[in-house]
Amino acid sequence: MTFPTPLSRRIFTAAVLCSAAWAAGAQDKYPSKPITVVVPQAAGGANDAIARVVAQKLSEQLGQSVIVDNRPGAGGTLATGTTARARNDGYTLLLTADSAHVIGPALYKSPGFDPVKDFAPVAPVATAGYVLVAHPSFPGNTVAEMVALAKANPGKYAIASAGNGTLNHLIGEMLQKAAGIQLQHIPYKGSAAAATDVVGGQVPLSVQSLPSAIAFIKAGKLKVLGVVNEKRVAALPDAPTIGETIKGFGQAPWYALFAPAGTPAPIVAQLQAEVARALEHKDVVDKLATVGCEPFKGSAAQLAALVQSDLPKWSRVVKDTGATVD
Repeated sequence: MTFPTPLSRRIFTAAVLCSAAWAAGAQDKYPSKPITVVVPQAAGGANDAIARVVAQKLSEQLGQSVIVDNRPGAGGTLATGTTARARNDGYTLLLTADSAHVIGPALYKSPGFDPVKDFAPVAPVATAGYVLVAHPSFPGNTVAEMVALAKANPGKYAIASAGNGTLNHLIGEMLQKAAGIQLQHIPYKGSAAAATDVVGGQVPLSVQSLPSAIAFIKAGKLKVLGVVNEKRVAALPDAPTIGETIKGFGQAPWYALFAPAGTPAPIVAQLQAEVARALEHKDVVDKLATVGCEPFKGSAAQLAALVQSDLPKWSRVVKDTGATVD
């Protein structure tokens, strides 16, 4: 066995230090591999449409693949809980709707995650238009006519949703309470499946996100009775809001990007900046508009405040409507 000379030891030490410095530099460069964006809803809905538009632009900006991974189930809570436990290295993110993040914890006894403690807010991304739609054969053409029919025939008419605990399920429950009517809830596995059955005439009514319904609306296969949002939406400027008939009714569903808690602050800050940059691009704005969505610009701190304010609000809504999941 031979031992290195003083000179060779110095050369060896320098080589080790250079390798360590190079490795550290490589590790510090983010992103150095593909990023997965988990969407806790099925393909075809608002969250999926928004995620794909934004993921494509982030991929261009970051020079890495940004993969959308749809994982529906339990109103979005299953995938949200799984993502909360993912490695907090910035390579697994969550693009979720308010329904899964702040409504789910009020609906489920054990949602599997804490929306505040288990996530690092990155940035708001978009808001979506939601509409109450009906099959063309439905005898009512307005919210007022639908309410009159439902009052005259309690429990006769069914309303389809994307599943128990989803936003359109809860909006449907809120609508029934606000209007004093009773509808039969039919849960599906995703917005696309629910919309398809309303188009097919199996179910007469549904609350749908515009990304799920706008193609059917434009083709005349669904008719809009009212817009759920507080204001009329740009994609359907002539469609009245439900609130124009039922005073005080209106929601503004939001979608946002989160990372698992403990994700390094520089990575969170970089992602926030990239989202803000993406939302400034005209092609992103235009693509969102085609599916009835609009950019929702804001900081990580503003998103954190939104989550904190929405949690008690939706908890009250769940209690007031008596909404439950089977």
